[in-house]
Amino acid sequence: MSEKILLIDGHSILNRAFYGLPELTNAEGLHTNAIYGFLNILFRIVEEEKPDYLTVAFDLHAPTFRHKMYADYKGTRKGMPQELREQVPVMKDVLMAMGITIVAKEGYEADDLLGTLAKKSEARGMDVTVLSGDRDLLQLASKHICIRIPKTRFGKTTIEDYFEENVKEKYQLTPAQIIELKALMGDSSDNIPGLPGVGEKTATKILLEYGTVENAWKHVEELKPNKAKNAFLEHYDMAILSKKLATINIDSPIEYDWESARIGEFYTKEAYEYFKELEFKNFLSRFEEGAEPAKIAVSFQNVTDFTEADALFEKLVKEPELGIEVLREAHQFLGLGLAWNNKEKEEVETVCIFPQGFLTESYLMDQVQKLCEKVERIDALDVKETISEISKVSHKKVFDAGIAAYLLNPLKSSYTYDDIAKEYLGEMLPAKEDLIGKLSYTKAMSEKEAKEKEVAKSICYMAYTALRSRKALMEALENNNMKALFEDVELPLLFTLSNMEKEGIRVNAEALKEYGSQLEVKIKALESQIYEEAGEEFNINSPKQLGVILFEKLQLPGGKKTKTGYSTAADVLEKLAPEHKLVADILEYRQLAKLKSTYADGLAGFIGEDGRIHSTFNQTITATGRISSTEPNLQNIPIRMELGRLIRKVFIPEDGFVFVDADYSQIELRVLAHLSGDENLIEAYKEAQDIHRMTASQVFHVPFEEVTDLQRRNAKAVNFGIVYGISSFGLSQDLSITRKEAAEYIENYFATYPKIKGFLDGLVTEAKEQGYVETMFQRRRPVPEIRSGNFMQRSFGERVAMNSPIQGTAADIIKIAMIRVEQALKEQNLESRLILQVHDELLIEAKEDEVEAVKAILEREMKGAANLAVPLEIDMHTGTNWYEAK
Repeated sequence: MSEKILLIDGHSILNRAFYGLPELTNAEGLHTNAIYGFLNILFRIVEEEKPDYLTVAFDLHAPTFRHKMYADYKGTRKGMPQELREQVPVMKDVLMAMGITIVAKEGYEADDLLGTLAKKSEARGMDVTVLSGDRDLLQLASKHICIRIPKTRFGKTTIEDYFEENVKEKYQLTPAQIIELKALMGDSSDNIPGLPGVGEKTATKILLEYGTVENAWKHVEELKPNKAKNAFLEHYDMAILSKKLATINIDSPIEYDWESARIGEFYTKEAYEYFKELEFKNFLSRFEEGAEPAKIAVSFQNVTDFTEADALFEKLVKEPELGIEVLREAHQFLGLGLAWNNKEKEEVETVCIFPQGFLTESYLMDQVQKLCEKVERIDALDVKETISEISKVSHKKVFDAGIAAYLLNPLKSSYTYDDIAKEYLGEMLPAKEDLIGKLSYTKAMSEKEAKEKEVAKSICYMAYTALRSRKALMEALENNNMKALFEDVELPLLFTLSNMEKEGIRVNAEALKEYGSQLEVKIKALESQIYEEAGEEFNINSPKQLGVILFEKLQLPGGKKTKTGYSTAADVLEKLAPEHKLVADILEYRQLAKLKSTYADGLAGFIGEDGRIHSTFNQTITATGRISSTEPNLQNIPIRMELGRLIRKVFIPEDGFVFVDADYSQIELRVLAHLSGDENLIEAYKEAQDIHRMTASQVFHVPFEEVTDLQRRNAKAVNFGIVYGISSFGLSQDLSITRKEAAEYIENYFATYPKIKGFLDGLVTEAKEQGYVETMFQRRRPVPEIRSGNFMQRSFGERVAMNSPIQGTAADIIKIAMIRVEQALKEQNLESRLILQVHDELLIEAKEDEVEAVKAILEREMKGAANLAVPLEIDMHTGTNWYEAK
């Protein structure tokens, strides 16, 4: 078997880590995110590749051979951000402390050194892996040289592998022709100019026919399209120059000793000291007593026999702590993973059980329920998904690793076992993608060559991570002052949301169908009206055709033409609506079409056999802490137009029950009053004044009794706009006034409530200094955008810093209210139940003879959910459907 060498493009991977991770600093203020990310990738690749040799190549950032020769192009590279620049020498020191060979040479770029070492290593009979984000290196790929390129999408990093055949499959070209491709199409990230107007598709077509740039030049008169032919005729010298820029030097004069690059012990005392200094606590678990690496002690087994499974469950009820994973996909039960500490072997044992034969889903879930009720502590990545009868288990004995990880970083799109293990255990576990690629678990199980072993491992890793990460995650929550938020709010809320999902909400299917039919009639009538106003029939849903009608045929102003045609986005049409009735009708048509497809037709597919819709409520989606609803989204039921509100009529209570709906009144403004401590706003709320009328009186300098409805509406827009960090431009757009008038409104507002300005400015300063803001209940919202060099990003970060503590505190209060309301309903043994939460609103399906008791509970528990400087008020209504109750 050939020996293997791993070659890493140092600056490329550091750069990817720097931009892929939020800002991190140690106690001394050194930025560390690039180093941390680099090490994460390094450990993962070494674990996967198991190389015999390892070398990292760096640029020296002195003018290289190619810089000097083609300074006009290469010399235009953007400078490295200071926050990244300061991490480069530290990264090199860390690598040297770990005994990893580093190469760099003045006058040569890292990819030249990588190319030289890759080809020389291949010539020595080695298998070579090159890790880099630079696709120029694909020209090196061969049967024995693999180029691995990390790719980050939606916060998740996957790695693409390219041997020679993979390059051909992806690009239809040989690795050598990648140079030719870059010569023709250029590469803006590497300042390779290419030929103007020649893209990848055209360049590939030319190379498939002519092979090289030079040969294409010989046949220039035959080239198609004409645009490419003209580019060749006018800029052939640029193509040749680009080719030289793209060509990696595989014969760089570098002295290299393979034996000195042989992998030894990474986890040295010197490396341990660096990890401590950099505050990489998660990596310290790899060391024992500051020197030796900690091994991941875990054993896997599959259980397929009923007797064996029964014996296992009998044994596990005596365990003090279990990690449990119930894997479901599209509501289908796929498998069960269990993990526990074997103290004798000093390792974690894991087992996977797939439903088969007597090991039915029903049997397995019954056993899980027994375990949850008898074992002292249960750890899961998603408790709500794992414990079917969650109400029978105390929230004090469960731990949800997914929610804990979410609280610590609410900006991520998902909280997978491999990410949690990497961030909180310092362990590089193979991700789902590493085990089964891009397949879903269901697909992986049903393929011809079913990947049962890989799926089983993935399930076991989930249970293992849940069990092992509890201590680290709890410590992190405590260090970040969020332990109480986790234990007293988020964990109890799990149980409330689970019960709401099980209850669901009843739907009158016939009324829903009738609502759809009414919409269909209105849509058809609008269609005819639009065709008549346009003077012809066209596809109303085609932005391209609509753009032609509006901006060419009708000559309406403000048409912005893009590559695909005119923009007909909602904001564009809303500005045009006063100009022509057709535009107003188009906007109404879109609203009706959305109502029909999303609600009239869409909701019908979610009605269960019990006649109810069972939505899923999510705790780990929004960055501010708000609960979200999916499959279907019941929190997005339209309320702005009457026809949209009418959809609520199809939601009805069970026979013998009515709906009681309670909605917090202006909760975010009340939270602002409390957090800012502004006496004028607090006093207005204490005196139960009309807050919008009072603001209008102050802002527009008119007596309270003389405030007009328009002035009140404008003041209301200012009140709520301030909560969201609105700018004078944004307010001017909302109220259709000049920017100067909007600026005066805001100025007068801050004069009326002077402490609010200081409070909001203080939040921005706080975010800049510490990188996050907090709610009243210590929920953190990181704001990495606030330190961005990009003005738009920075402005967004400032708005987030101002709004998140307010919106997040309101979200925390409604969560506390939900827990208290449900608990009170149970304590009084009522049959009434909480079935829905929509932002600041709670909906109770109340038994007819329990309505007054339910009202009293809502009044007491919602108002008492938080102790603010101003009273929390609610609006409450009852009805025989949700429309009436609202």
